Amino acid sequence: MSSIAVFGSTGSIGTTTLSIVGKYPDLFRVRALAAGRNIGLLRKQIKAFRPRYASVISERDAVVLQREFRGVEFFFGQEGLNALSRLEGIDLMVMAILGLAALMPTYIGLRAGRRVALASKEVMVAGGRVIREIRRSGELLVPVDSEHSAVYQLIRGETHNRVRRVILTASGGPFLDLPARDLRRVTPRQALRHPRWKMGRKITIDSATMMNKGLEMIEARWLFDLRPEQIDVIIHPQSIIHSMVEFADGAVLAQMGVPDMRLPVAYAMNAGKRLDLGMRGLDFGKVGALNFIKPDMGKFRCLGIAMEVMRRDDSSSIVMNAANDAAVEAFLKGTIGFTDIAKVVEYAVDRHYYKPVNSVDDIIAMDREVKKYVRERIDKPC
Repeated sequence: MSSIAVFGSTGSIGTTTLSIVGKYPDLFRVRALAAGRNIGLLRKQIKAFRPRYASVISERDAVVLQREFRGVEFFFGQEGLNALSRLEGIDLMVMAILGLAALMPTYIGLRAGRRVALASKEVMVAGGRVIREIRRSGELLVPVDSEHSAVYQLIRGETHNRVRRVILTASGGPFLDLPARDLRRVTPRQALRHPRWKMGRKITIDSATMMNKGLEMIEARWLFDLRPEQIDVIIHPQSIIHSMVEFADGAVLAQMGVPDMRLPVAYAMNAGKRLDLGMRGLDFGKVGALNFIKPDMGKFRCLGIAMEVMRRDDSSSIVMNAANDAAVEAFLKGTIGFTDIAKVVEYAVDRHYYKPVNSVDDIIAMDREVKKYVRERIDKPC
């Protein structure tokens, strides 16, 4: 039986993880939960799974919950997340926290030799180089994103130097067929209507700008120790093929399945051993045609910026990620327009003074610095 800690337990990946625990209680035991501000759902999860430890953002929430659940030890804030990652007796950490809050607990867990099922893109986008320096990180780190899980499944047992190219598929988001000239009028409500996946607000906007796919390219570089020229993207609106790998002999293998996050989450949780999740299989008679479209870099400028950043051997991915966070936040508030997101990110990447980054603390400091000046520029009257 695996003892697990779920970071981001009330989010989409967290609730999916706990649904799998509920289906296989003989395989998994929940030892710790970390949640944000959805305290009502966290209460239900504590009652259902009886963890020994839990962490929340607010100290006030931690105090209230501690009075309510005497058998659970509560932590709070970033230090609470870090404390959970240091606990003894945890075999697996499911990391599904938004933003760089996930970086330090992931780093601590990997340093301690724990398996980490990673769904937080920012960890590898901003901290990939530091994470890869941890001994056994390539063995302990298992991706949860459907695209990276697909690649992970396809290359297991293959010799690394036989991989010619990794091809990540993208749905194209809600504006695939919208003319580029109309993007500047897009509202947050429109951008939050993803045609295939139900996700959090920030990642849904990233999908609409295709920054999400750019982040995934950088993540793939570090997860699978690839060169930038080995990573490609193709738009596949049906979201049936989750990724493909081309090998040295010209063979291209694809991982296919219905769009359902239970599959990659369970695969990561169970150390690459498949579980019967009661999912329907693909009905190829009903699937029909599978389409593939080359991304329009002029229309989806965020993807182009991410590709340029991926080719640079510096800390520009930290800057890009931080600027994008701030820009998406401003768009959702109505402060900037949809097409301004790419402009803000490009401004930050082009103008940042790049300093050496040698540690997790350096990464977090740069992230804060970039977000501060980007927010100040957004708020500055023209």
